[in-house]
Amino acid sequence: MPYVARWIDETEHIRFNAFLAKAPKGHVLQSWEWGEIKSRTGWVPWRLVVEENDEIVAAVSILERKIPVVGIPIFYASRGPVLDFNNSALFDFVLKEIKKLGKARGAIFLKIDPDLPSSEKELEQYLLSRGFRSAESGKGFEGVQPKFVFRLDISPEEATLMANMQQKTRYNIRLAQKKGVHIRRGTREDLPEFYRVLKETTERDSFLVRAYSYFEDLYDSLVPVGLGELFIAEYEGNVVSGTLAFVIGDKAWYIYGASSNAHRNVMPNYLIQWEMIRWAKSLGCTLYDFRGVPGNLSEDNPLYGLYRFKKGFNGDYTEFIGEWDLVYRPLVYFLWNHLEPIYSDVLKGLITKLRRARRG
Repeated sequence: MPYVARWIDETEHIRFNAFLAKAPKGHVLQSWEWGEIKSRTGWVPWRLVVEENDEIVAAVSILERKIPVVGIPIFYASRGPVLDFNNSALFDFVLKEIKKLGKARGAIFLKIDPDLPSSEKELEQYLLSRGFRSAESGKGFEGVQPKFVFRLDISPEEATLMANMQQKTRYNIRLAQKKGVHIRRGTREDLPEFYRVLKETTERDSFLVRAYSYFEDLYDSLVPVGLGELFIAEYEGNVVSGTLAFVIGDKAWYIYGASSNAHRNVMPNYLIQWEMIRWAKSLGCTLYDFRGVPGNLSEDNPLYGLYRFKKGFNGDYTEFIGEWDLVYRPLVYFLWNHLEPIYSDVLKGLITKLRRARRG
C-alpha cells in the first residue's frame, strides 16, 4: 500500500509520542510537548505522521518561526525527522509533504539536524542529491543543537559502568558519597534554588541564561508526563548542584547543569551524573547522552574542562552529521545567511552588556 501523510492535531498526541519512544532515532526534541514549549517562545509547531497499512512509519515535528523585521518564516525539524534513514523512498515522501506545507506558508528553507553520526556518508550523499546544503555555523557547540557529544551505552551492569570510568571520575564519585553529598529528585518547589545555582554557573562561565519562566515551562511540560526529571545535590543542607534531564523511550539526555561556587571540593557534579545514569537505567534506557562538548579539543579551548569532565565517564565521543538546509526560496535564503549572523551577534552583545551593567 502507498504511504499516507497527515498533519495531525492534539487528538493524536499520545500516538505521536508513542511512535517516537519506540523509534531507534526518536528524540524528545521531536515530542509533542517540545513543540508546545517552543510555541510559547515564538514558534509554531506542525506535526506530520506518515502511515503504511495504518501504522506510523515516519513522523516529524516542524517548528515555524518568522524571522525578525521581514516576517518571513523558516522551518526547523529539531533532531528530526524520525524515520528509517535507509529508506530513501520514505524520506523522499516525507520531504515532499513538508515542502507542500513550506510552499503554502512561504517558508524560506527547512533546517534538519538528524540524530545520526558523521560517519553516515551515504546519508550525506543522499541529502546533497536532494538539494540540501550544509549549514554549519562554527559557533559554540557548532550548531543550534550540539554537533559533538559524549554518549554512553548504559546497558551494562552498574558495576561494569563504574569500572569502565576513568580512575579520577570513580574517585570523585566516591569522595562525594563519603563527604555526605545527597542526591535527590527535585520538585517544583526546588526550581528557584536550581535557577539560583544555574545563574551562578552561567555568570562564572560567561554563558547566557534563559528566563526563570522558561525553566518553569520545561518542568511543567515534561516532568509530570515522564519526559524529564530534575535532580538536586545537597551538602550540609544547601543546594550545591542541580541538573535537568530529558528522556523518551530508551534514551536519556543531560540537558542543563548548575553548580554552586561553594563546596565544589566535595565533587557534587560527579555524583549527580552517576545518579542520573542509574535513574536512566531504572527506566530501561540503554543510551545516556551527556550532550555538548567542543569540536576543538585543544587544552587551551575554554570548553576543554567540560570535555574532560564528560570524557571521564567513558562515553563515546560522537560527531553528528550536522545541520542541513533544504532551500525553498534561494534569494531570500541568501539574504538570511548574510544578515542572521550579524543580528545574532548584535543581540547577544547587547544581552551581555546589560547583564554586566546589572552586576555592576
